[in-house]
This record gives sequence, C-alpha cells and structure tokens, in this order.
Amino acid sequence: MYLRATTKLNKMKTTVFALIFCAFGFTGNAQTAKDLIGKWQLVHWTSTNGKDKDIKDYFKTDQVFQVFYEDGHFESLNGNESHKGKWKLSPDNKELTITSTIIPVKFHVESFSDGKRITSYESLGTFEHKKVAD
Repeated sequence: MYLRATTKLNKMKTTVFALIFCAFGFTGNAQTAKDLIGKWQLVHWTSTNGKDKDIKDYFKTDQVFQVFYEDGHFESLNGNESHKGKWKLSPDNKELTITSTIIPVKFHVESFSDGKRITSYESLGTFEHKKVAD
C-alpha cells in the first residue's frame, strides 16, 4: 500500500511539474494582437541561408518601420516611402498576415515579447524588430 501511494504521489508531482513548465514555456509567446499595436523598427535581417543582410544597403535607409494600428490597418515606412495595407494575427499568435494591395504575406512568429518581435518568411529569412516610440 505504501508503494502504491508513493507511486501515485510521484506521478502527481511529475504532472504538476509538467504543467508549470508548459506555463512558463508559453509566456514568451503569449503576446496578443493588442501588444502588436504601435511602431516597430527593423533592426536585424538574416537571409534564408543564415547570412546577415545589410538593411541600409537593401532599403537605402536604416529607417525601416512597421506600424500596426488597432483597426487592423498597417503601414510600412522605408525612409520617405510609405505603403499601406492591413494586418491580422492568428488566434494562436503564431502567424502574422500582412496584406499590401491584394497580396497577403504570412509571417511565422518566432518570438514575441516586450519590445522585441522576431518573424520569418520562408523565402526572405528572419526579421527582428524592436518597438519604438511613435
């Protein structure tokens, strides 16, 4: 009887530990669409082959921003250029869809925490953005 009680207690401890571990694991990606609202600057870009891309060389400026508005509208700012569109974050917060003109582009959300967001697109690579003041 003692052995059965000990085994049951160990299983309960393992289950509780697993639940706590999962809860901590999800906090890094537990951001919501509300947390996405605001202005984000592109600070790092890694190509699909793992090489760093030169943001300033590619865009002709290091002032590359994404602005997400509460009403689902989106604005891409590259220096003096502005492109408008719409955005949507999937219910599980793992996919960010940005539609500019008529073409939707789906980014995978790699990580999303206070002031930092990393997304990837299979043919372009990985993008790191930091949240900035408007």
